[in-house]
Amino acid sequence: MNLNFQFGSLSEFLNMGDYAFYVWLAYGVSFAVYGILVVSCLSQRKRVIKQISQKQAREARLKQHRSKAA
Repeated sequence: MNLNFQFGSLSEFLNMGDYAFYVWLAYGVSFAVYGILVVSCLSQRKRVIKQISQKQAREARLKQHRSKAA
């Protein structure tokens, strides 16, 4: 297996053949979108867990109230 590198130096790699702005912008936008997605999923998960906990506590209070009333 012979590896041939397209770019001769690091600066050529970072310049991406004069398309650096578009290439790095695409990478930046992609990482930003993935970051927003992760943060959104984590916050939604936390919100759902909190709602479930509140519902369980409410159901426990109702059950306790019903057992006292009976």
